[in-house]
Amino acid sequence: MYDREAALALWRRHNDDESLLRHALSVEAAMRRFASARGEDPEYWGLVGLLHDVDYQEFPEEHLKHARPMLAEGGYPEAFIRAVESHGWGLCSDVEPVLTMEKVLYAVDELTGFVAACAFVRPSRSVLDMEVKSVKKKWKSAGFAAGVNRDVIEKGAAMLGMELDALIEETILALRAAAEAVGLKGAL
Repeated sequence: MYDREAALALWRRHNDDESLLRHALSVEAAMRRFASARGEDPEYWGLVGLLHDVDYQEFPEEHLKHARPMLAEGGYPEAFIRAVESHGWGLCSDVEPVLTMEKVLYAVDELTGFVAACAFVRPSRSVLDMEVKSVKKKWKSAGFAAGVNRDVIEKGAAMLGMELDALIEETILALRAAAEAVGLKGAL
């Protein structure tokens, strides 16, 4: 029903930054993994992840204020748009994550960035040899990846009824599966 190439074309109409694309692909990979684990549609969840920041490059100070018309123009339904809007809850959106898909997006958006930052400082520069303990060690250092809102990730894990370590592990595994596409294969 949903066309990934069309979603990528919509994303590219509004973005041309490769690091933002790697982030979008990372969130897509995480969403696909969590959907599969829950018996949900990985294509649908994945596209929500891919397009979650569709308006960010053009409107960083007004993030999620322009996503709705962009996604509506692409033919995405209300539930899809609402899910995208919910990932900014309490930060730049009043849309609270209610559905499991929304809670997963809320939890993994910041976490994929944190895991990527952890991978980049490893000797291998890779997620392929990363373990949860490596991420948790960096987690405690407030100066490391200071822009990542750890409270949002912890809140997302709690909303999902998951231990933080389990959320981190599943996100690492998702990023391993997409390591080359998201720039986290490193030297391995």
